[in-house]
Amino acid sequence: MDYSPLRTALADVVAIPVTPYDAEGAVDRAAYRALLRRLLDGGVKAVTPNGNTGEFYALTLEERRLVTELTVEEAAGRAAVLVGVGHDAATAVEAARHARAAGADMVMVHQPVHPYVAQDGWIDYHRTIAEAVPELGVVPYLRNPLIEGAAIARLGEACPNVIGVKYAVHDATRFAAVARDAGLDRFVWVAGLAELYAPSYWAVGATGFTSGLVNVAPNVSLNMLGALRAGDYPGAMKVWEQIRRFEDLRAERQSANNVTVVKEALAAMGLCRRDVRAPSRPLPEPRRAEVAAIVEGWSV
Repeated sequence: MDYSPLRTALADVVAIPVTPYDAEGAVDRAAYRALLRRLLDGGVKAVTPNGNTGEFYALTLEERRLVTELTVEEAAGRAAVLVGVGHDAATAVEAARHARAAGADMVMVHQPVHPYVAQDGWIDYHRTIAEAVPELGVVPYLRNPLIEGAAIARLGEACPNVIGVKYAVHDATRFAAVARDAGLDRFVWVAGLAELYAPSYWAVGATGFTSGLVNVAPNVSLNMLGALRAGDYPGAMKVWEQIRRFEDLRAERQSANNVTVVKEALAAMGLCRRDVRAPSRPLPEPRRAEVAAIVEGWSV
């Protein structure tokens, strides 16, 4: 099977849409569609419903399926859809098969939430999912610095449809080593820590990056992508400086406000409610004003 179109889609800004809620706390379908259209109209070519910025772990099974279906409908013919799946292996396989039936292109496998992760067990987990949907591209979401490049290489040898890795370890040197040990050209390496880490990861092998900020300002994320593709690191760092405070707010206290800050920005723009689900919490009033001021300065 030719996975090259999917590899091309990953080597880009991979948007992680938020999941907006209505006044009763249910998924706001109309707002979600509108936010997706805004991303697509802004030039985004790959979207990941049910990512962490979409509050994957706070959604029910039915809501995750709904978000998948809405995304495929809106993105049809416009962008690749990379659906987040996870939890136990059976649940992840069921979600991957639903994504395939809905018309998605790929699945992103969330880092296994388990206190005990062996290298071979990590391979087995992802292999179970990848083999269940050989028609789909599969992208492991790697947040564990102990998973070695050799383990990723073995997974790739067993499963040709594992075409990319979303690498989200706060260590560019570790990323450089893992990517080369796994196969720098075998996989599409996506910087999974978004814009703040994109320049450093790009310098050592990444060709795409994920983004939650893109929900707010697609042009800002795409400006960074353009600079990185051109090898214009000073230009990329100008964007980095522009978004630094916003991303720092998201990263505070081990990313406690990762989703909250993005939804606050969207609320300030009148695009959705600021509501998030526990264990996240809305921003306090003083920070709300700061987020609104940052966004206003971006002229979005």
